[in-house]
Amino acid sequence: MNLKGRSFLRILDFTPEELTYLLDFSAELKAEKKAGKYEVQQKRCAGKNVALIFEKTSTRTRCSFEAAAADLGMHAVYLDPSWSQIGKKESIADTARVLGRMFDGIEYRGFAQKTVEELSAYAGVPVWNGLTDESHPTQILADFLTIREHFGRLKGIHLCYMGDARFNMANSLMTGCALMGMKFTSCAPEKYFPNKELIVQCQKIAEKTGAVLEFSSDLNAVRGADVIYTDVWVSMGEPEAVWEERIRDLLPYQVNADVMKRAGLQCRFMHCLPAYHNTETGVGKDIYAKFGLEALEVTDEVFESSQAIVFDEAENRLHTIKAVMAATL
Repeated sequence: MNLKGRSFLRILDFTPEELTYLLDFSAELKAEKKAGKYEVQQKRCAGKNVALIFEKTSTRTRCSFEAAAADLGMHAVYLDPSWSQIGKKESIADTARVLGRMFDGIEYRGFAQKTVEELSAYAGVPVWNGLTDESHPTQILADFLTIREHFGRLKGIHLCYMGDARFNMANSLMTGCALMGMKFTSCAPEKYFPNKELIVQCQKIAEKTGAVLEFSSDLNAVRGADVIYTDVWVSMGEPEAVWEERIRDLLPYQVNADVMKRAGLQCRFMHCLPAYHNTETGVGKDIYAKFGLEALEVTDEVFESSQAIVFDEAENRLHTIKAVMAATL
């Protein structure tokens, strides 16, 4: 499988075979690191330089890209929101052409999908999507590697996404499930279902791969699920004013002990993090003060349970991002 020179912008841009290759490569790189084969990894991309553009801040994405670059023998330059002039004093196309002359690859984490697409069109080097409002492809690879590690397969696995499924995480998960022949269920009020045009596109893919896509407002949709997945109810950049409406609409779809019991003992809980599962954060304290809630999308009981595999998932961001960079460089 030769992915050299390819950008990684959307899960939809890759075939099931290519995604499987990236997952296999991720597992190989993870095994190398666990075995202490540092010199082997250092040689893979020695001497290369990568630019990391962050218009949205992040703990896991930044740490994963920087640590992955170091493991692969590369030097990474971090461009934070206050430093970067992308789209402000300099056009995206001009920024891409400048950075493409200086770096071997570019990561972008920000808002519009069209920004990362334009960077890729003009840079002349691989561009990797660290997150946009529409897509979060590196997270999906980490999620799928984690599922495969725990269940031994992806084909036929039932993933149920609870909560607001209109944005990047649920849309990317639905796309990935369709490509990999999995069962995807969106469990939420109807107005929180994924993008309708994307649903149609994924259903066409599912006809070829054997995937199943379901959309339900009934909590019993979680029965028999292998994985229950959720994310925060208010995304970065959204106004605080939306909290009250989201809490009112989505609190019945909180992942709690009853939901996990309905799903069954085989079920595992996943979350891309950060999670509002207690009052130990600034947001958690504010929510408790305003609404009297100690948790939002997932309870602390579930988050800290043996069924939760969120930190396996977080670690796998490193190994899958490493695979994406090494494969495309």
